[in-house]
Amino acid sequence: MSQIDVKLITEPTAKEFLIDYKEQKRNNNVPELKTQGHFILPDYKLTRQRKAFKIMKHTYLTKHYKSYVAFDSDNEHTLWMKNFASLTEAVFWLETGLDIGDTDTRSTYKDWKAKHNDEIEALKDQLRQLKKQRTQKVPLDNAN
Repeated sequence: MSQIDVKLITEPTAKEFLIDYKEQKRNNNVPELKTQGHFILPDYKLTRQRKAFKIMKHTYLTKHYKSYVAFDSDNEHTLWMKNFASLTEAVFWLETGLDIGDTDTRSTYKDWKAKHNDEIEALKDQLRQLKKQRTQKVPLDNAN
């Protein structure tokens, strides 16, 4: 069984990716991103600002419960980004480059999901732990 190479990130880290990519794209013909790999930002989605029926070329992160943004900067030059409705679909896209409806002669989404079920569950557990840490209240005695 192969290990999946995906990290869960937070909003500030995702914003750094977007800023780094924008700066590299503007200043270099061949951008070199600071961070390479596969990343997933939970509870956000990518949006574009619409003004006067024209889509501005600005990408924003919008809070959206049960949504996942996948970031792929594995080739060091391009930041690929895509919205997903489930964590499993996001990981599948990052690992294979395919959407769940795409056909591939080697394997299907169903086969891939069954083969990597343990790794997906581990990521889901990690996500649950992150959410618990965010929702835990700080006791007033330790606030200062």
